[in-house]
Amino acid sequence: MSQSPGLLITLLAFVLVIGPLVFVHELGHYLVGRWCGVKADEFSIGFGRELFGFTDKRGTRWRFGWLPIGGYVKFAGDMDPSSRTDPDWLALPAEERAKTFPAKPVWQRALIVAAGPLTNFLVALLILAGFAMAIGEARVPTTVGLVEPGSAAAAAGLKPGDHITALGGRRVDQFQQMVDYVRLRPGARIRIDYSRAGTARTTEALIGTTMVRDRFGNSGALGRLGLGYDPATVRYDRVGLLEAPGAALTQMGRLLGMMRDAIGQIIVGERSVKELGGPLQIAKVSGEQLAQGTASFIYLIALVSINLAVINLLPVPVLDGGHLLFYAIEAIRRRPVDARVMDLAFRGGLAAVLALMLMVTINDLGSFGLWSRLAGLIG
Repeated sequence: MSQSPGLLITLLAFVLVIGPLVFVHELGHYLVGRWCGVKADEFSIGFGRELFGFTDKRGTRWRFGWLPIGGYVKFAGDMDPSSRTDPDWLALPAEERAKTFPAKPVWQRALIVAAGPLTNFLVALLILAGFAMAIGEARVPTTVGLVEPGSAAAAAGLKPGDHITALGGRRVDQFQQMVDYVRLRPGARIRIDYSRAGTARTTEALIGTTMVRDRFGNSGALGRLGLGYDPATVRYDRVGLLEAPGAALTQMGRLLGMMRDAIGQIIVGERSVKELGGPLQIAKVSGEQLAQGTASFIYLIALVSINLAVINLLPVPVLDGGHLLFYAIEAIRRRPVDARVMDLAFRGGLAAVLALMLMVTINDLGSFGLWSRLAGLIG
């Protein structure tokens, strides 16, 4: 029986996750823009019609839109929230023109744009560093402690005492790396490099599939080899303030690697695009993690912050990564990309983003069982 956290908890959790992360993302743009001497006309949390807001002494309108799934900073010289250049910016008086975004050198514009995703990475880094100091680091070697009878590992001939060095050609140093690699590849055949009594060996294994279901009714297939470690080999290290950033970077690298693998599997067709989630799925997971406890919820914020940074760095016009791509081209060519080309690219990028949003929303509704219920009613 599933234990739904309820609509109010879900909505509250979603706001507590997305609201602060969008704010710090846009704050990164805003603060670096101010440092570079660019005037901000608008700082918006949410899109659409303004619900409420105020104008500060610098002339920036701080507003809250009715659609709370994003935000933007509109700098002087921008035509709209997508940061396309207003063709009339050159007609401004010299003093005002100097405070516009297009008037700044390309390196400053790139820095302002990159500040948003970098701020999200920083938020995740701080959270992960806090967890590292609070919990410490468990170092578990890749030496096999046990092999489950009838498992994929047993069929591959692995035995306790074997030391695994690589899975699928990818080097592994910690047991958690093995878990991360295997759980994303149910049903896949992989090569396993290992050593036994000092002798290098190789075998192949067909990763098993295990279905898991949590207390909220979510289910999914995970890969499983059937290996365990020897608890006597585990080493727990305390993490101090100076070591925490390094530990956090290691953890962030692990999470980014898992994201890369999952997205790569979707691109090559090894994983269904139905697994891509959108705002509704984030809201659902946020409510569930809040119900699990504070630690789970804060960890989710770190994960979403990383995802937000990565998505914004994709080289798609209208996203931060698309702007950075154009600035890189401008730096190489020593002149801006043609305005007509930019306009077409931004229109195409906007269409692509809207299409992606539509697809993940359809996926979200499907994960809630809407389409199956409709099919049942029609049938």
